Amino acid sequence: MAYFAHALQTLMGLILRRPILGTCVIPLMADGTIVLVRRRDNGLWSLPGGIVDWGEDVLAAAARELREEAGLETVGLERLVGVYSQPGRDPRFHSVCVTVAVRVTGKPYPADPREILDVRHFTVDTLPWDSLSHDHKQHLQDFFKGATVLA
Repeated sequence: MAYFAHALQTLMGLILRRPILGTCVIPLMADGTIVLVRRRDNGLWSLPGGIVDWGEDVLAAAARELREEAGLETVGLERLVGVYSQPGRDPRFHSVCVTVAVRVTGKPYPADPREILDVRHFTVDTLPWDSLSHDHKQHLQDFFKGATVLA
């Protein structure tokens, strides 16, 4: 019986105690501005993004999350910005985030008002650097440096 309990505990640890895969999107409008969403849960500005669903690849998840949160359509991939995996990067759980910059089209709006309070586009000079959620300041800094990071 002790062996079964230990095996069950090990199995549950393998299944449940794993980082969650997510994606963040740096949406680039045709005029060069970047779209951010204001989160309902903490009131901070954020890159659109979320968890990759079962059976979905990272780019499909990025396009879906962008559409669901900001009402924008992806026109094309600009570049991979980085993979962010520090255990404390998301205050809710341990997540690994693949961040991509994409060219987008459409008029940004809070497509899911249950999650998103506001959607705006910003120039480099007007980005709300001190009001960014999670580690999104780092993602944007890496983007502007032209870096592709594994952090």
